[in-house]
Amino acid sequence: MSENIFNKWRIGLEKTRKVAFGRISNLLGTSDLDETTWDDLEALLIQADLGVDVTLDVIDALKARVRDEGLTTTEELLTVLKAELISRLAEPQLLDYTTKPTVIILVGVNGSGKTTSAAKLARLLLDEGKSTLLVAADTYRAAAIDQLRVWAERVDVPMVAGQPGGDPGAAAFDGINAGIARQKDVVIIDTAGRLHTRYNLMEEIKKVHRVSGKALPGAPHATWLVLDATTGQNALQQAKAFQEAVAIDGVILAKLDSSAKGGMAFAIKTQLGLPIIYAGLGEHIADLQPFDREAFVQGIIDG
Repeated sequence: MSENIFNKWRIGLEKTRKVAFGRISNLLGTSDLDETTWDDLEALLIQADLGVDVTLDVIDALKARVRDEGLTTTEELLTVLKAELISRLAEPQLLDYTTKPTVIILVGVNGSGKTTSAAKLARLLLDEGKSTLLVAADTYRAAAIDQLRVWAERVDVPMVAGQPGGDPGAAAFDGINAGIARQKDVVIIDTAGRLHTRYNLMEEIKKVHRVSGKALPGAPHATWLVLDATTGQNALQQAKAFQEAVAIDGVILAKLDSSAKGGMAFAIKTQLGLPIIYAGLGEHIADLQPFDREAFVQGIIDG
C-alpha cells in the first residue's frame, strides 16, 4: 500500500481512533497482564461500538491465545488484538467487470451517503479506466434526482434519470438500456431510501432488482448497501431489513471520517455476514477507497 493511501486511512479514521481505540493503545502499553487489563479492555471495546457479542468473542479469543502462547505483557496482547480484529473483517469481494455493462444497485436509507457514494464510486471507476453511467431511480424525490445530477457533474460522469414521480423500475430499465446503447462498462443505479412505509420501500427495491434482470440477463451483478458509519450499531437494524428484501453482496461504509463509531465495522461481518467493499474516508471526490482490513485496523489503533 502506498504511503499516500495509508495516510488517507490514518486521517479518515482519526475520530474513531481518538475517541475510542486510542485508549486501547494507551491501556496496552508496556505493563504486565492482569485481571484489570481484561476488564478495562472489554469496556473499551464495547465503547468503541464493536457490540457486546463481538467484544466477548474477541476477549475469549485473546484469553485463549494468551494461555496457549504464554503471552505476559500488554504489548504482546496489542499485537494479537490487531490480528484478531483483522480476522473479523471479511475480505472485500471486488467485481471483475467482465460483463459490459456491469450493473451495480446501491440501496440504503436517505441520509446514509448513498447518492454521494454512487457518484464517488463512478469517479473511482472512471479513474480506473472504466466508462460509467449513473442512473437516478429515486423518482419520488425531485431533490434526489437533482442531488445526483450535481454530483454527476462534479465527478464528470453522465447521468440518466427517471421521470419525477414515475416508476423506479422503469427508470432502472431505461438506465440499463442507455448503458448498453452507449457501450458503458458500468451502470450504477441509485435507489430510493424512504417511502411512506418500509414495506413500500422494500417492494420498490425488489422491483428495481427484478426489472434489472429483464433489461440485462444476469443483472444486477452486485447490490451494495450503503451504511452511515456515524449511526454505529443502529445501522445494522436497517441493514437486516434490506437483506430480507434483496440479496445484498456487500457494504459501502460511508462517513467513516465523521464517525467515532468505526468499531461497528466488525459487526458487519458477524451480524450481517457481509464484506465491506468500499469505505468513505472524507468529503472529497477521491475519498472513497476500496476497503483494506489491515489499513483499517492499523488506522484505528496506531494511526
